[in-house]
Parts: sequence; structure tokens; C-alpha cells
Amino acid sequence: MIAIAIVIATLLSYALGALFGIPAVLPILNAAAGVPFMIDALRRGDLRLAVARMLLWALTMGVCATLWSYTRPAQTDALFLRAAPYRIAMFAWVLTGKGAESAPLQFIPEHARHAAIFSALAVASGSLLAMPMGAVLMNYMGHYVGTLAGAGRHPVWTMVLGWHPWAVIRIASFVVIGVVLSVPVLSRITEIHVDRRRARRLLLLAASGLLADVLLKSLLAPAWQRLLLRATGW
Repeated sequence: MIAIAIVIATLLSYALGALFGIPAVLPILNAAAGVPFMIDALRRGDLRLAVARMLLWALTMGVCATLWSYTRPAQTDALFLRAAPYRIAMFAWVLTGKGAESAPLQFIPEHARHAAIFSALAVASGSLLAMPMGAVLMNYMGHYVGTLAGAGRHPVWTMVLGWHPWAVIRIASFVVIGVVLSVPVLSRITEIHVDRRRARRLLLLAASGLLADVLLKSLLAPAWQRLLLRATGW
């Protein structure tokens, strides 16, 4: 039942976001759909459950952002923060193979900056500010995938390939970081007691995921660009 509630709440956050039509409001609504379920799990002392719930939240956002962008690209282009510049850059990369996606010296500093800002927000706000940032990242990535699928000959195949495996690993790592680093602040607000050893293991796993993200992207991005070019039929 909780899983269904998370999915429904996330769907409603997009419906409300479309109703308000204010780009800065949407990620706040998205975060509000998932964070209460995370806090509930943490109050039970169950870090794994909190992570699982937020992974489901992120998955639902990815599906929503992708399908919405596939069916209404102009609407999400305007509503999703940073959607247009990210889409333009990624389309150029798919078409030519040139861009930050295939250039480690460009994407590694950006990834490091995102991870540092996200982690700092999680520590400082109990993830109440970090999760909206995560929603922004999810939405503009979903926008790229959905619009790419809409512009190609094989939309289903393009949607599958568009969620690059390294990006999926990075998203999962951010979720784990957001959950674990929320505990110090949230424990001052409400009664939360978690296994510190398990928290450290999860953070180590997330850090390993971020390293795997960089390694896989560095190795696979050129080949993945060629796969996407075939899938789109450009």
C-alpha cells in the first residue's frame, strides 16, 4: 500500500506542477511527494526501507518526466528547470558524438560539483533542500530521454537506451546519499535512531556508485552514442 501511495503522490505532484505552471514550484512538489515516506521509514529506524521508498520515488519521477516529455515536449521544455539547454547539448552529442558526455575532463568536475552541493544540502537541511535538487536533475534528464524518443524512429528502444546505465547508477547513489545524510538534522526534529554501521556502509556503497558512474561513462559513452544514433535513425 505504501508503494502505491508513493507512486500516486508522485503522479499528483506532476499534475499539480502542470496546474501551477511555475518551474521552480514543480521540484518542491516532487520532493513533497517522497520525503514524508522517507521520514516515516527513518522513524522506524529502517534505513533500507527509506532508501527503497526513495528509489521508487525516483523511478516514478523518471517514468513521469520521460513520458510527459515524449507526449508534450513543448510543455516540459518550459516547465522543467534547465530542460532546454540540457536537451540541446545532449541532442548535439547524440548527433555528433561531441560534447561533455564523452569528455571526462568536462563531465567529472560537473558531477563532483553536483554531488558536493547535493550532499551539503542534505546535511544542512535534512534533505529537505537536497531532494528538490534531485528532482530538478531527474526532470531534465527525463526531458532529454522523452524528447529524444519523440524525435526518433524507434521511441521505445530510444527510451530504454536514453537512460544511460551510468546515469541510473548516479541517481541511485544520490538517493542513498540523500537518505543517509538527512538523519543528523531530522533526528533533532523527530525521534530517529538508525544503525550507524549500516549508514556508513550505505554511504560507502553510494560513493562506489559515483566512482562507477564516472568509470562507465568514460568507457562506454562513445559506444552508447552510436547505439542511440541507430535507435533514433538520424
